[in-house]
Amino acid sequence: MSADAKPSPDVNQILDPSKALVPATVKLNEERVERGFLPKIRKAAAKIPFAADALSVWWCARDPTTPTAAKGMMMAALAYFVLPTDVIPDVLPALGLTDDAAVIAAVIAIVGKNLKPRHKDAAKAFLAKLSADE
Repeated sequence: MSADAKPSPDVNQILDPSKALVPATVKLNEERVERGFLPKIRKAAAKIPFAADALSVWWCARDPTTPTAAKGMMMAALAYFVLPTDVIPDVLPALGLTDDAAVIAAVIAIVGKNLKPRHKDAAKAFLAKLSADE
């Protein structure tokens, strides 16, 4: 690692339940995701290898049957994905989305049991529609 390189994000800090589940933080994360998630996915889905996973998490977080604690963790991960300023800027080719992928993978590992086939199917259908529209 060069002296200028930034370390990988500490996903345990980003997804720390003591921070991610604070009501004010949950509300802020929900607002960020509401404003930025779909526009970012629509714009860059073809370049994001984990787009289906991120969309599955998004549909699960919006599902009324998903437990509140899981939703809070999912919204924290999705809010990190949406933020334009993160550990590794998204504009860097090949590296820019690695931190976002790590956060999405971590949230799936933590609360992935809440992801249902219907969430994954909705993600696949959304991506198929995006491809058809292009």
